[in-house]
Amino acid sequence: MKKMFSPRWLRATLPVALGITLALPALAAPKKLLVVTATKGFRHSSIPVAEKVLARLGADSQAFTVDYVRGGPDGKDDAEVREKMSPENLMKYDGVIFANTTGDLAIPDREFFLNWIKSGKAFIGMHSCSDTYHGYPPFIEMLGGEFLTHHEQVKVSCANEHPSHPANAHFGEQFTVFDEIYLFKNFKRENVRGLLSLDKHPNKGFPGDFPVSWCKEYGKGRVFYTSLGHREDVWDAEWKDNRGNRANPPEVARAYQQHLLGGIEWALGLKPGDAKPRDLTYKVSAAEAAEGFKPLFNGVDLTGWHLRNPGGAKSWSAQNGILVNTVPEGGHGTDLVSDEKFWNFTVRYEYMVPKGANSGFYLRGRYEIQILDDGDATQPSNTSNGSFYSLVAPAKMASKKAGEWQTVEATLIGHKATVTLNGVKIMDNVTLERPTGGQLDNNVNEPGPFLLQGDHGAVAFRNLRVKVLP
Repeated sequence: MKKMFSPRWLRATLPVALGITLALPALAAPKKLLVVTATKGFRHSSIPVAEKVLARLGADSQAFTVDYVRGGPDGKDDAEVREKMSPENLMKYDGVIFANTTGDLAIPDREFFLNWIKSGKAFIGMHSCSDTYHGYPPFIEMLGGEFLTHHEQVKVSCANEHPSHPANAHFGEQFTVFDEIYLFKNFKRENVRGLLSLDKHPNKGFPGDFPVSWCKEYGKGRVFYTSLGHREDVWDAEWKDNRGNRANPPEVARAYQQHLLGGIEWALGLKPGDAKPRDLTYKVSAAEAAEGFKPLFNGVDLTGWHLRNPGGAKSWSAQNGILVNTVPEGGHGTDLVSDEKFWNFTVRYEYMVPKGANSGFYLRGRYEIQILDDGDATQPSNTSNGSFYSLVAPAKMASKKAGEWQTVEATLIGHKATVTLNGVKIMDNVTLERPTGGQLDNNVNEPGPFLLQGDHGAVAFRNLRVKVLP
């Protein structure tokens, strides 16, 4: 007897035809987001592109849907904001996106709006979102920072501070983009978790902490902000200007979109990610600790250091784990001196200087290892970067370019010094016959502190550690 069977498509449709309900996993309904592009100040030309990209990200990911609040004609605020952002209407949504908003929007109940976010909603902001509600401090506190100014558009390489976060997981160590880079005020690292940042001014190059993107918890709500997104070609991989050109290659826009999508999904609670502010306390590695190294700079404040001139400019500060000397144009900073004194030791540190800068790292406060932007110099001298200033020239040039971090290891035993710059030994057991100038004192047979030269120009140090030798 021939075995009877039914086609696969018929077997699949039989339960439906017979009225049998199969238990299938239910797909979660997409979250609902209100995209606000209303403006009361400058209106970015990239807003229409942003609206299309956000809708496409929601549709492609099936994670969220979008409705819009665009404001009135020419981007002027109007009744649409009051209606769509009323307490009653906000309750329909899981969160809001402020995409390049500016000025004081006519939200009818701002206090309710912030409490609504605190209750467990998502807030996502792009670019000039931080140029919104300057006169309303609670909004700035919720966001985490406030737009101060910007300079000309520029290409930057942003450091990935949180590689495991959904907004950053695809970046690698850096994200390079050409855009309008914001500078902020009322920003506090201890209140946010950094995502992208710069360790030098985007246009002028002097070192410091320049945040680009961050996230934070706000009550039970989640806040994600990125200051990128001024340009159309940052948002859209297909966009070109009227001459068919774009400053950013398509892969930059695709990476930015993934940055947005990851941030949105995190803010909506769809993907995990740590938003706890990072502990900036510097700790030496386990291997170095076992060798006997200890920190010279704790990463968070100037504990263990004092100004050489107590009445001098307070030019030194701790910024995102970096010890930074900020010198105003045409002005001077102040030397910084360690409280502790040393005789025999090995010290390790990293430093960065902008173009044309000049500084120094003094051993025992008497022997300056020169810190200098050497430019295109190829021959060492006793005033080169890495020299013992005016005393001993390095054996070879090992400098990196201005704006790059450089590493130093220096050992001083008695009056004999060995120095390695960027992995290259440039001095080997040289004799330091006298102080190099600018020293704290001439007591060359006594222990002395470390001195960081601050009166010549901008400089930054990080990962300072020392091992005392017998």
